[in-house]
Parts: sequence; C-alpha cells; structure tokens
Amino acid sequence: MKHRILHSTNLRPRLPEYAARLKVDPAQLEAAYDWGLQNDLFFESKGKGPEDVVLHICSLDIRKRIPNPLARDLFVLLFDEVPGRKVPDYGRNWPTIVDRLRRIWEQIYNIVINKIPSHNVRLAWLRLGGAKIGKGSSIWRNTEVLGVESLVIGDDTCIGWHCQIDARSGLTIGNHVAIASHVLIVAGGHDLDAPEFWSVSAPVRIDDYAWITSRAIILPGAHIGEGAVVSANTTVGKKVEPYAIVAGQGGKTVGTRARGLNYKVGAKGLFTLLH
Repeated sequence: MKHRILHSTNLRPRLPEYAARLKVDPAQLEAAYDWGLQNDLFFESKGKGPEDVVLHICSLDIRKRIPNPLARDLFVLLFDEVPGRKVPDYGRNWPTIVDRLRRIWEQIYNIVINKIPSHNVRLAWLRLGGAKIGKGSSIWRNTEVLGVESLVIGDDTCIGWHCQIDARSGLTIGNHVAIASHVLIVAGGHDLDAPEFWSVSAPVRIDDYAWITSRAIILPGAHIGEGAVVSANTTVGKKVEPYAIVAGQGGKTVGTRARGLNYKVGAKGLFTLLH
C-alpha cells in the first residue's frame, strides 16, 4: 500500500524531538523509522535543495496493521500532524461508515446545495459537514468542494463561481482572500512510475490577502504567501513569496504587489446576496 501524503522535509534530524515526545531512546526510534521506510509506512524522496529529503507518509490509517509497536506509535504521531482528511482502513468498521456518510453529505452539496442562491444555506451545510469557515466569508454558487471536513477558511474571504476546491489533503485559506471564478485547487495526483497508480497528495495553504485570478490552477503542496497574486491561467505547485505576482509557465515572478493591504473583500455584501 503506497498511497501517500506529504508530511514535511528533513524529518530524520528531528527524530530526537519525536523520541522525547514518545519517551523512547532516539536510536530505537530511528531504527523504527528505518523499519517504516522498508515497510511502506514512510517514503523519502529528494527535495529541491541539494541536501533536502522530502517525507511522505501512508495516507491511509493503517495503524492496526503495523506489527512494530514503536513504528506504529511514530506513524500515529506523524499521521495526526497531517492536516488533511484522515482516510480510514476501509472495511466493515465504524470509521468506514463515517467516511461514507461524509462523502454522501459532500455529494449532496455538490449536486444540489451549491446551486441554492443563499449564502447561509450553503455555508451551514459545509459547516455541518466539518468545514471551518470564518465570519463574512462565502463560497459562491456552482463551486464544488471535496474533502469538506479538511477545509479551513478565515474571515472575509470569497471563492467565486464554478471553482473546484479540493481540500482532501488539507486546505487552509486565510483572511481577506479573493479566489476568482473557474479556479482549480487540486489536492493530489498519482505516481506515474508505479504500475499500481498510487495516489500522492499534499496540503495547500493560501495566506491572507492573496488573490487567485480566473482559471489559475493551484497544485498539491503550493503555499501562496500573504498578499501574493497568481495571474490568470497560471499553474502553481510551489511556494509563492509574500506580495509576489506570478504568471506564465511555472508561475514565474513578474512583479510585486503593494504592501500594507487593509481592504475587505466583501464576500457577502448586499450586491452578492444571490451569488
């Protein structure tokens, strides 16, 4: 089972910190970590820096299948640190039933509720499904949401029409963020080198005052900094520095935005009543 989700970079040097939290010997925890690498609990790959090592962990909650007690404890600790949806080890069990009910709730939203011309009805449905949405924020009609329980939105943020918001790996959107219509936010993809087509995913974060313009695509692992602008038709799957304006192939920096931003998006104002 090699479905995996991004955890962090350069975890191995931080293993003594985790050993202290688990109250075990660091050498024993490192041995358990190596066991996890050999048994598809943890996955290391080369990062962008010359010495960076990226860590993914199994995205399914397989803790009951892990025979190594210390590796199991480390997996649980790392698994709980990942912000996205907790995928159960599917079977005849209560977590599977809960997950199926959440997916039904989500599909009812995407098929029916997201077309209702009422901010309050749509937001209430999402909040009851587990989304955390701040005051004055809104998601306009005909926008689909996946992974409702992993969606976090701050105050006074607006997501426009006909977007696809995939929060299954964890999506955190700050305050006063403007996401224009027809934007795609993607949670993950697949391992093209694996015959089994394993899923590979990563959380996405969009900070305060960011502006994502029409038809932009935000890929897994992207971090859009405060006040940054992603221009129309731009695809971004990396960290965008605060107040940078990115555009074109690969999201190249083409300028910078004014600082000291203090406006309100007004996502639920009088003239957006039916949006």
